[in-house]
Amino acid sequence: MEDLAPGLPDDVDVEVDVTWHDALTVVDCGQNLQKIGCPQCGASIDTEWWADLLEAHCDDGFATLAVVAPCCGAATSLDALEYDWPCGFARFEIAIWNPERAWFSDEELTAIGDALGHPVQQVRAHI
Repeated sequence: MEDLAPGLPDDVDVEVDVTWHDALTVVDCGQNLQKIGCPQCGASIDTEWWADLLEAHCDDGFATLAVVAPCCGAATSLDALEYDWPCGFARFEIAIWNPERAWFSDEELTAIGDALGHPVQQVRAHI
């Protein structure tokens, strides 16, 4: 990861944090989140609903990603919702703080996934 992120000017190394979570935890894009769409009916889902859900699970994580869509009442999964910007759920997270670069390419994500032995998803957060 450090090889893919150039870091800050003046040879300041990029900060990389690796975290294992006891339960499924949201990997949120923070202030980058523009909207959430329902995969069942296509309606927009209120981001306040999302914020309340995150607050309710901030300490214990998620036992399941199953959820009832607040717009149409359809059974769906949190990871199936259409997030603009991407969000995800994980038990393992690598955070790169201030990488000073654009998004990782598909090839780079594949290489990271291959090195870890598991596919990865990129979530860019603005805190």
